[in-house]
Amino acid sequence: MPLFALDKELAFPPVHLAEPDGLLAMGGDLSPERLLLAYRNGIFPWYEGNTILWWCPDPRFVLFPEEIKINKSIKTLLKRNEYEFTINKAFKDVIHHCKETKRPGQQGTWITDEVEKAYCKMHELGYAHSAEVWKEGTLVGGLYGLRLGKVFFGESMFSKLSNASRYAFVKYVQFLKDDAVRMIDCQVYTEYLESFGARMIERKDFIQLLQTLLSAYSPLFP
Repeated sequence: MPLFALDKELAFPPVHLAEPDGLLAMGGDLSPERLLLAYRNGIFPWYEGNTILWWCPDPRFVLFPEEIKINKSIKTLLKRNEYEFTINKAFKDVIHHCKETKRPGQQGTWITDEVEKAYCKMHELGYAHSAEVWKEGTLVGGLYGLRLGKVFFGESMFSKLSNASRYAFVKYVQFLKDDAVRMIDCQVYTEYLESFGARMIERKDFIQLLQTLLSAYSPLFP
């Protein structure tokens, strides 16, 4: 399959034309309009060096909130209320910590300065959200992503203390479930999220479900 090069036109090629690994296109920008168009069509950005790459993997890794699995240790942690949990109280700090976190097997991070700035703008517009975990007033864990209607698109998380990111994830999934979110897009497989019940579904099923869940949702931009 050809790798599509994006220009100033606000458009993406059909997702079924993606490479076997899910790579669909390169270039373009991270404007709110393009990001919203991408996510509405099941596409997400990922940097390689200074180049924006756009992906739509098949299969797709997702979590349905009603299927979340919570092990005994996390249940115990939740009962102890060891951490304070908040939503959208420190978005800029959360994404910056995600950017700075060293991850096993990765030489760097896909969260460039441009990505950080773009998603902070999306937060200002009401599309990007964060969940935070605090210990004695200090931010020790959290996650961020985009929400459109009944779908949450997870992007990244970090943890400064043992189980802090797990605590943030479980608490936020519970919040999303209560707030009528039907699907959490985890994008690509990780053993970590599989332990919470995330699973693979075919891309065509993901896109169909995505369109159904977004059918009644009209964001600010097309």
